[in-house]
Amino acid sequence: MITTLGKLPYGDILKRVSESEHFQSGSFQNLERTEMLAPDSSYWKMAIKYWQKPNSIRPSSPVPSVKINLKELDANKAQYVWFGHSSYLFLAGGKKILVDPVFSGYASPVSFAVQAFEGTDVYLPEDMPELDILLITHDHYDHLDYETVIKLFPKTKTIIVPLGVSAHLLSWGVPIEKIIELDWYETKNITTGLRLTATPTRHFSGRSILRNQSLWCSYVVEIGEYKVFVGGDSGFGSVFESIGKKYGPFDLAFLECGQYGEDWPSIHMRPEETALAAVAIGAKSFVPVHWGKFILSLHPWNDPIIRVLAASKSLKLNLQVPKIGESFAFNGSGSVDGWWNFQ
Repeated sequence: MITTLGKLPYGDILKRVSESEHFQSGSFQNLERTEMLAPDSSYWKMAIKYWQKPNSIRPSSPVPSVKINLKELDANKAQYVWFGHSSYLFLAGGKKILVDPVFSGYASPVSFAVQAFEGTDVYLPEDMPELDILLITHDHYDHLDYETVIKLFPKTKTIIVPLGVSAHLLSWGVPIEKIIELDWYETKNITTGLRLTATPTRHFSGRSILRNQSLWCSYVVEIGEYKVFVGGDSGFGSVFESIGKKYGPFDLAFLECGQYGEDWPSIHMRPEETALAAVAIGAKSFVPVHWGKFILSLHPWNDPIIRVLAASKSLKLNLQVPKIGESFAFNGSGSVDGWWNFQ
């Protein structure tokens, strides 16, 4: 068995999974009807499109990035660093939280597939500071990276994962004492000034053929005096309005904005929907993630940011677009210098 695949829930983990109200007929279910593919699509049609993929899906030159000493960042100063795609570190209230780190250079069970764009892999696990929380949104390879996890867990106090994902971590040697699993709407007080609530998204899970045996989550993170929304992967839907009404508004939100396609419109947001999601949850500022590092769709590599920028201007939203590796304040404005404007 390939180690990177992880392991399906078993024993006490499987018992808790089966008792969840969100686990029905042998798998976890979205709160609203969600088709994996568009009605007129098929995996065969998608394969043909992939082999005819345009050159624009990959940048023609290295993606601009910077590298700073993350271990010297002041955790009492509200700031974050984006590492490309859906990996980012944010700090506030003396705490450090790392989300969905993928530092192996690829987002796949094998190293030769779904490789990172040149210029985007400037950080390694060794560059990360001591962590209060390693936060995982779901078990897809572009969010849960075996090579990164096994290097980071020794310097991490607590790893928080969706229900069922702990089976992967335990199979990789992570001590059970470090892991907290959450079902949707469960809240955990980690320590003074740090509380997390798992919230739904409109997506799916699975690292092999069998899907939806573990949950997929977004998170409401109350850290110091701030409230941060960690969006995970999600198609657009009523989930954002319900989260906004129950938990919003948010000082900062990280929302997916990339890897969308006409063949799977319900499980990833188009950029215009990302902007609408920011409005729905009441985000004072938001960061578009899930773009700029890996090819998981057929849109031009910089199409997500071009389109979400236009939508955000129309809605008068505070969109933040840092370079990979740049430290940026929670309440910062813009950083819209066009670094992505090349093919």
